[in-house]
Amino acid sequence: MVDALGVAVVGFGWMGRVHTQAYARVRHHYPELALRPELVVVAEEVPGRAEEAAERFGFTATTRNWREVAADPRVGAVSITAPNFLHREIGVAMAEAGKHIWIEKPVGLTAEDARAVAGAVAAAGVQGAVGFNYRNAPAVEAARDLIASGGIGAITHVRIRLFSDYAAHPEGALTWRYERERGGSGVLGDLASHGADLARFLLGDITALTADTAVFVPERARPTAATAGHARAAGGPLGPVENEDYVNCLLRFASGARGVLEACRVSVGEQNNYGFEVHGTKGAVFWDFRRMNELGVSRGTAYQDQPVSTVYVGPGDGEFGAFQPGAANAMGYDDLKVVEAYRFLRSVAEGVPHGATLADAVHSASVLDAMTRSARSGGWADVHPEGWR
Repeated sequence: MVDALGVAVVGFGWMGRVHTQAYARVRHHYPELALRPELVVVAEEVPGRAEEAAERFGFTATTRNWREVAADPRVGAVSITAPNFLHREIGVAMAEAGKHIWIEKPVGLTAEDARAVAGAVAAAGVQGAVGFNYRNAPAVEAARDLIASGGIGAITHVRIRLFSDYAAHPEGALTWRYERERGGSGVLGDLASHGADLARFLLGDITALTADTAVFVPERARPTAATAGHARAAGGPLGPVENEDYVNCLLRFASGARGVLEACRVSVGEQNNYGFEVHGTKGAVFWDFRRMNELGVSRGTAYQDQPVSTVYVGPGDGEFGAFQPGAANAMGYDDLKVVEAYRFLRSVAEGVPHGATLADAVHSASVLDAMTRSARSGGWADVHPEGWR
């Protein structure tokens, strides 16, 4: 028997829509799932946006006050896709109200915020999932398996990149994303959080790092109306960009491996250039998000001049088989969020976590905090052990 689970979405920008579509699709791909998500309520403070979402996707109720969601007995699970500065308050409140939560990264603005939400989830005995979607790519999971099996030998070093142009235009509006108080550490939270999660997912704990940051577009125009996504605001009064456009850091792993993590939101000519290169004593593995279903793999005994082969992931890799019948049939970004929805709902149904959890969010946030400390001091920063628990 399949049980219904009332779900709510808090914050209906682009990511709120992605979560909603994932709920709508999840049982098409996972018919064995023991829960059937039902769209109960959407909360969004921008006038008219919640009503539009309800008409388009079938939510039975709308509100401009997310606190009404916490009090709604019909809601068993909540997607939190509001701006970053609201994540801690909403996440803690929903957990304390007994709601399971699927929350986007970064979980708040600091590791302290992430720990607060993680603590509330643990105390309430509910499930908590986090939107680290890139780890859900079947090729990434295949790369992790290859690394763990020793297929490329002992890991020596990794390079992780996250380059984007979403903030490259000088007329990009000065929204909350560029304010320290509401947007936190800028590109660190937006993109480097994914890089920190991928690094640990693939290679294990990061113990120390040294980082450098920069702001390359120091002023932007203030918007004169509500914005969505990365809107432009030419002609408005200028204000300062308070948080980071760019970060570059060197990593030390508990295993002894070394790494480089670089992220930028103003990289002209780069559209979602996300990926990694992992090198070991016997080979290497390469992944590019823009070719999401491929891996470059080098392994063997040649060492010097050893070739790299292109491997297409297939039904035996990660969750690929829930979407495509054979290798080289492409999956896309939204599919990764369907995988997240499945793992979240499975966690709720079984009472044990599947996929990225609030503990993973704390790990990532601890790395970001260390980046911030290092950039300020100009030296190495330890990743505090309490951040890994």
